[in-house]
Amino acid sequence: MSQPKPVNLKLLQKTRALEILFDNGENFTLPCEYLRVFSPSAEVKGHGWAEGKLVSSKKSVNIIGIEPVGHYAVRLVFDDHHQSGIYSWETLYELATHYADYWSHYLQRLKEANASRD
Repeated sequence: MSQPKPVNLKLLQKTRALEILFDNGENFTLPCEYLRVFSPSAEVKGHGWAEGKLVSSKKSVNIIGIEPVGHYAVRLVFDDHHQSGIYSWETLYELATHYADYWSHYLQRLKEANASRD
């Protein structure tokens, strides 16, 4: 079975979230903060399979632009000037379906680093 692809992306700026409807009928609402701290960019994710850079202080970040990249991805432009992450359909689906686990792990990493979301 092929990877689900988004059929609709809706930016909810007031609540700082992105609503994603996939072609398999699944619908997710992901906070902008979550999408920012899990950016697939090399500056955040790194070039290897390590955990990547811990990004903090993004609780109030918002998306100000969504730019298509071919037929396989979007670039999310954030109001903190981060725009180097290319979110493939596969990456968006992975972030959506693993939100609870990834977010819990992120909060634990923040705590261990004495860092803050604010």
